[in-house]
Order: sequence, then C-alpha cells, then structure tokens
Amino acid sequence: MPLDPDLNGLYSKLMNEEDARVCKDIPDGACTDVPQNFFRQVLANTLTSLGDTLTNPKTTLAWLLGVVGAPVALIAWLVPIRESGSMLPQLFIASYVRRFPYRKGTWIIGSLLQAAALLAMGAVAWLTEGTLAGVLIILCLIVFSLARGLCSVASKDVIGKTVPKTRRGRLNGLATSLSGWLALAFGGYCLIWPPQDDDTLFYASLLVGSALLWVLAALVYRSIDESPGATDGGGNGLREAIGRISLLRDDKPFRRFVITRALLLCSALSAPYYVVLAQDLEASFGMLGAFLVANGLASSLSAMVWGRMSDKSSRQVMIRAAFIASLLGPLVIALHSFAVLPQGLQAWLFPVAFFILGIAHSGVRVGRKTYVLDMAGGSKRTDYVAVSNSAIGLILLATGLFGLLGSLIGAAGMLLLLSGIGLLGALLAFSLPEVQQD
Repeated sequence: MPLDPDLNGLYSKLMNEEDARVCKDIPDGACTDVPQNFFRQVLANTLTSLGDTLTNPKTTLAWLLGVVGAPVALIAWLVPIRESGSMLPQLFIASYVRRFPYRKGTWIIGSLLQAAALLAMGAVAWLTEGTLAGVLIILCLIVFSLARGLCSVASKDVIGKTVPKTRRGRLNGLATSLSGWLALAFGGYCLIWPPQDDDTLFYASLLVGSALLWVLAALVYRSIDESPGATDGGGNGLREAIGRISLLRDDKPFRRFVITRALLLCSALSAPYYVVLAQDLEASFGMLGAFLVANGLASSLSAMVWGRMSDKSSRQVMIRAAFIASLLGPLVIALHSFAVLPQGLQAWLFPVAFFILGIAHSGVRVGRKTYVLDMAGGSKRTDYVAVSNSAIGLILLATGLFGLLGSLIGAAGMLLLLSGIGLLGALLAFSLPEVQQD
C-alpha cells in the first residue's frame, strides 16, 4: 500500500524524531506501512476501550442488573467473569491463533462476537426481567469475555508485527488517552442529564451503541496490512497449553515479570476502597460524579506521557507508577484519620487521591503491556501474552477471598494491605531486565 504523506507527517510529529521509520523487531516488508497501521490500531483500540468503559461491570452492568430486578448474588459475578473469563482460556486460545499466519482475522472475529454478545444483552434488558434477565445477562457476559480473550492474544501479535519496538508504548498510550477523553465526555453528560433509575431503554440503547463501536473497530482493523507470522505450536490445544505453562518454570525473566504484574494488581484492586471511604463523608457535591471525572481525566492526561516513557523504559514506568500507587494509600489514610486537612478540603481528599491513583494505574497498564510486547520477540510473543494473562486471570479469581478479609480489617486496612503488596511489586520490578535497549 502506498505511503500516505499526511499520515506519515503526523506520525513523524508524534514520534518527535526526524526518522520516524524506525523498524526494530518487525519484518522488513512492514516498514513502509507503519504509519497507517499505527493509526488504524489506535483508532480500533480507542473504539473498543470506549466500549469497555460504557459497559463497565462496576458501573453500567451492575446498575443494569438492579434495574431489571436480578438477584444481588449475581452482581458479585460481574467483575470476575468480565476480567478472568478473558484471561484464563488464553493458553488454549493461543494454540488456535498460532495455526494462522495472519492474526488480524482472529481479532475481527473476537470483536464481532463481543458486539453480538452486547446486542443480545441489550435485548435481554429490554424484553425480560428478574432472575431470568440476570442469568441471561451473565451468560452473554461469558461469551463477551471469551471473545475478549481472542482479541487480547491476536492484538499483541499484530502490534508486534506491524509497529516497531520503541513505538508500541505510544500506540497504547494514545489509544488510552483518546478513549479516556471520550469517556469523560460521556460521564459529564450523565452528570448533567442523569438517566432515571428505572430507564431500561437507556441501558439497552447504551449496550446497542457499544456493540456498534466493536463493529466499527472490526472494520477499521480489517484494513491493517499484516505480514505472515510463524505457525509452529498450533497443535492440540490442551497439549500445547500444558507445554507452555513450563515457561513459568524455565524462563526466569518471564516468571519474574508475571509475579511483578500480579503484585501490581494493587493499583486496580485498591480503587473501590477509596470510594467506600469517601461514602462516609457528607459532601456538598456529587461525590460519584467527582470520581468519574477524576478517573477520566487521569487516563486522558497521563496515558500518552506514560506511553512515550515506556518506549524508553517500560520497566522504569512500572516502577514509578507502582511507587505512586503504593505510597498514596498510607498518605490518604493518615490525612483522613488524623483530619489534617481543613473541613472544607477534607471532602476533596478522595477524588484527588482517585485522580492520582488513576494516573498510577494508567502507568502500570501501559508499562506492563509495552514490556511484554518488547520482551517477547517473534513466535514467543503469543505464548508470553497467553501464559501471563491466564496466570493473572487465575489470581484475579482468587482475589475474591479478599472480600472476607475486608470484613475483618475494613476499607482502610485493605487499602494499607494493597499498598504494601504494590510496594513489593515496585521493588521486584527493579530486578527485571531492560527490554528497550536493543
């Protein structure tokens, strides 16, 4: 495909370098198409990231189950299914993906399956209610989550073949920033024109609209120019999966990365406890709205910066972001417990802290995504992504036991515990090898 001068110029400005056509760790034939492929993947990732925000299990789906009158017990399954369901099967999905020299088709199938699951979910919300509606929504979410696993494995490989090393962090950062701004606009809309508690049509329409985002993303992804990749290791799914688990035993740098990534889950797991602590305050403004705005701003303002830093050293990004997240918790607990701030500022403590936590979490996500992409060359990339995601998915399911511990030590105690875990992750990240030097 001929080079688009406008895209090439924009790409050069974004990279802030005279020679934007750096071609590290990608096939020689893909060098000419880098700018187009870069922006097409930014657009596709932006659309799906926005869709993820609009269908967040912590907000939209949890509220939807309440609107349709589903049992409260079903709400507890939303987050584990959404997150772990897309990670745990990836060892088996990777074997399927590796059978094909071109992986963008797998991503497109996963995207369309997610769209179909959301359309079905919208129909369920509109046509049914009670336990039946809740069970059907959960089943739709299982399909959605498994389809996310297809996209996760395929996208890392496609990025690895079409976007050079030292450019991938900026791709992830730019997509996260753009989707964050769009999500922020949606949050502002909901603050100004909040939907009624029983407005089933609003939530059904929101699910249908989100499904269209995945359809549009699939159309964009179809235009990516991808070089063929290795197809070895595409045999029996169970046998290949068992074989790949040995990576955790035999590959010391990879094993250390997976352990570090598991410890850095604190940046995500600690977020609800800031909200719980804030609910005890009598504030003169909409606290929930303040949290939505803080989270959207944090992602939008920081992700591109983290992405540029990750292209220089994704290891350093993980370290810095983890230190921010882990030191923030004890500071906030101290300020809250000892009432250090004036009464007028006390209510703003948690939204501001949530904003800082959002910056740190964005750094953790962009840093670890870029790290695993750049540490795995060639045919190893799919295996690294699948094994690490499956391991993290299993750990996420195990974190459900934290709910029992939280009832004993409270939200403040949980925040301090998770901060300590994050500090261990930051310290362990120092022992990771640099992967952006070559």
